[in-house]
Amino acid sequence: MAAKKSKSPATTPAKPPKKAKADAIAKAKAIAPDKAANIGSKPKTKFRGNPDIFGRLVEDHDRHRALFAMIEDTEGKSKNRRKLFKELVLEIKGHAAAEEQALWSSVMRNPATTEDARHAVGEHKEMDKMLADLAARDMAKGGWLKRFAAAKEEYLHHIREEEQEQFVAAEKHLSATDLRYMRTVFNRRKKEEKAAATVEKKIRLKG
Repeated sequence: MAAKKSKSPATTPAKPPKKAKADAIAKAKAIAPDKAANIGSKPKTKFRGNPDIFGRLVEDHDRHRALFAMIEDTEGKSKNRRKLFKELVLEIKGHAAAEEQALWSSVMRNPATTEDARHAVGEHKEMDKMLADLAARDMAKGGWLKRFAAAKEEYLHHIREEEQEQFVAAEKHLSATDLRYMRTVFNRRKKEEKAAATVEKKIRLKG
């Protein structure tokens, strides 16, 4: 059984960071090729392109950064804005659920990293609320873009913190085999969780 766990992840090659970033952006661009995906200067992280769970998570993060940027390049209740926002919601929800199952459920059991795991999961729940609030509002109104900008800032802070602090701390307590196996678990669960995800609509009464 142990041999099976390590065999598949070992076939995942490392990528140069620039290529990993470009590939992630290309996946976002496939939704609306004519929209700009300018994600600006990417936060520094040693994990971009790595053949393990953290490299895979950063790949998704770059894809989400691109989707946020592309939505900002849309107007009103256009087809592209609706399509991109739906993709963003399903992407983030599928990603967060799979990340919690593949990574944080294990990290939480180690007292040295329990707080990091709880913090990350708590921010996932907060983002769910912000996205549900946006989905419930009229995206053709100016106020929607202001709320969207706040959600973007919140999410970018969350993933930057993961990449630069929480992943670094967790890596110290996981073996190379753990990290590669977690990637296979994440890939499987991400596909299933995203397929099952829905766009919920719920106005936040405060915030």
